[in-house]
Amino acid sequence: MADASDDTPTSKAAVPTPAELRRAYREELAPNERSVLWSWLGFTVTFGAVRAITYSIRRGGTGFHNVSIGGIHLHHYMWGIGMVSAVGALAVAGCEDVRRHPATGVVYGSGLALIVDEFALLLDLKDVYWASQGRLSVDLGVGMVALGGTALSIRPILSRLARDRGYTGRRPSNG
Repeated sequence: MADASDDTPTSKAAVPTPAELRRAYREELAPNERSVLWSWLGFTVTFGAVRAITYSIRRGGTGFHNVSIGGIHLHHYMWGIGMVSAVGALAVAGCEDVRRHPATGVVYGSGLALIVDEFALLLDLKDVYWASQGRLSVDLGVGMVALGGTALSIRPILSRLARDRGYTGRRPSNG
């Protein structure tokens, strides 16, 4: 039996514990990086949920329905514009702790997802959601998630490569 004082490495579970996840989150991500992470999570979850709800409304019989006031359909991009506007107000007038709070990131990402999901409607100014042009909303949303996720994932690698090569982003002075 191994002595507790020997230097034998201990094996860790394949799945990290919640405590390990919290520690890595706090130690590896600066406050602004945490906000970005929460924004992307809000975007991705909201976009997926809105797609699922929208398809279930289209199919019928699921309990979900469009929201209308006085016979006028309220498209979800309207809610997204309100959410993004609220975050914009926080960015302009809010304190640093509020701007970088996870809820602010989630609201921004969720609002953006609601807007992006109906981008074809905004471009054409008519409801083409289920026409062939409506597919543009889905493609744009998936494309934005893919590009954004890729940019976020590769950023540390590109920064490291730049540091290794002595690039600081500043031009040498001529003086």
